[in-house]
Amino acid sequence: MKLGAMDAQTRGDLYWVRKTAASVLALEARVSARIGQTQVSGEGTTPAPAAGDQPPIDDGIESELQAAEKQAAALMRELQTGAKKANWDKSVHGKP
Repeated sequence: MKLGAMDAQTRGDLYWVRKTAASVLALEARVSARIGQTQVSGEGTTPAPAAGDQPPIDDGIESELQAAEKQAAALMRELQTGAKKANWDKSVHGKP
């Protein structure tokens, strides 16, 4: 279709379609370039540990986590059985 045969709406739509396509191609080129730079520089990668490395040092977080999990399990058992459950249910439902 020749430009002279198009109405203003069709010409405007054609302009934006072309502009959007050009923008997508420019964005793709930039993203590809950035990915290439990242791969070349090695950013965002963690080197594999050497075969003779020491095992990771336990800084106490694991033992604290295990203790907290045990305490949470004990509290859940208390809440799910016996008088504590009945008291909890009363307090939740607004009964003294």
